[in-house]
Amino acid sequence: MAKKGYLILEDGFELEGYSFGYEGENLGEIVFNTSMSGYQEILTDPSYCGQIVTMTYPMIGNYGVNSEDVESSKVQVAGFIVKEYSKNYSNFRADKSLSEYLIENKIPALEGIDSRLITTHIRDKGALRGGIFFSKEGAVEKLKAFPGMSGLDLASKVSVTEKYDYSKRENGPVIAAIDFGIKTNILRLLEESGFKVKVFPCNVKIEEIGDVSGYFLSNGPGDPEAVECGVSLAKEIIKTGKPCFGICLGHQILSLALGGKTYKLKFGHRGGNQPVKNIKTGRVEITSQNHGFAVDFDSLKDNSDIKITHINLNDNTVEGIEHCSLPLFSVQYHPESNPGPNDSRYLFDEFFKRVGKMAG
Repeated sequence: MAKKGYLILEDGFELEGYSFGYEGENLGEIVFNTSMSGYQEILTDPSYCGQIVTMTYPMIGNYGVNSEDVESSKVQVAGFIVKEYSKNYSNFRADKSLSEYLIENKIPALEGIDSRLITTHIRDKGALRGGIFFSKEGAVEKLKAFPGMSGLDLASKVSVTEKYDYSKRENGPVIAAIDFGIKTNILRLLEESGFKVKVFPCNVKIEEIGDVSGYFLSNGPGDPEAVECGVSLAKEIIKTGKPCFGICLGHQILSLALGGKTYKLKFGHRGGNQPVKNIKTGRVEITSQNHGFAVDFDSLKDNSDIKITHINLNDNTVEGIEHCSLPLFSVQYHPESNPGPNDSRYLFDEFFKRVGKMAG
């Protein structure tokens, strides 16, 4: 029989469930994701480093896991919470069960938890520190001593330590992708767009990158203001006058380098169904998102060099910016999806056009 476990939050809220992962306690920021599928991509997304993810969809695990649908080299979440774990999985691509995968990667997970009750609690109270425990003794004290997400530079924890060439293509403009926690599908789509992609650690200096045609600032976890090496690098990139495209944390870092500010959202945006309006075209895109911080609109509205290009239709937060005279642009959401809709993949082609225009 599965071992009994407890999800306990810093405010004393607790629920009882049963283990289907690694039987060891772990702590993190408790968040929720509204996607109905794509749990393997979510588990391996470096942007979830330090977080315990609750899936709002009621049944998870029915198609197992495989060796291809991963967004990094390992499972990145601190823990996993579901309403019902499907012990029987069926998919011709599956290599193993979700339970086996989590145990191998030493990630605690609980099922039998009322995941929608957790979601409403987070929506009311905001993002909280939480933990998966197998004994309740001293749990709240451990949580109160655990650092929150604000002020944490987690990008340095998940970034590569050495540069490497991702692309196999022999031609195309060379771009430097700065890894703050980059997803594999971003690299795939950059290459498919026509780029030769070189990946660099987040603490790289501009002079170490060498001659490239453009720069890409990736997604990643943690507080953007704490990633001081990234903001410093972005300021140097801006001085080059070359095209730069940022996604998620990269969007926040570019905004900070341009004089903007960021702030922590109450409970963040995580899921594959977030509506975003493209102000330039009037088109509404359904997007994949995963972020707990946002760019402060008021910090940019008086900057005549910057214009807001996208907004979130749920709460009117900033979802995209563009420089009026330099080839710089960024979006808060994930146009590469995985999981999620493909509405926004045109942005990779837009980046390629801008690089080609500058090079040509």
